[in-house]
Amino acid sequence: MLKCKDESYYIGHTDDIEKRIAEHNDGSIKCYTQSRLPVKVVYTKDFATRDEALIAERQIKGWSRMKKEALIREDWDMIKKLSNQ
Repeated sequence: MLKCKDESYYIGHTDDIEKRIAEHNDGSIKCYTQSRLPVKVVYTKDFATRDEALIAERQIKGWSRMKKEALIREDWDMIKKLSNQ
């Protein structure tokens, strides 16, 4: 998960985090982040397969800002509480 200059979050997946962040920050990736540079990494998680990473990406993209920030803090109790709303 990336935090953009405008304080918004961008969720994505990659096999090479360092390369991908450099591509975002040099503007070579034409996507949401391009007009919100620079970006910084605020949360990462490794997955066994690309499919698992894509499933998690789609799930987290649907979360509220509060729930994403709880994930960044690894506040599992808050994530659970926000899931029950």
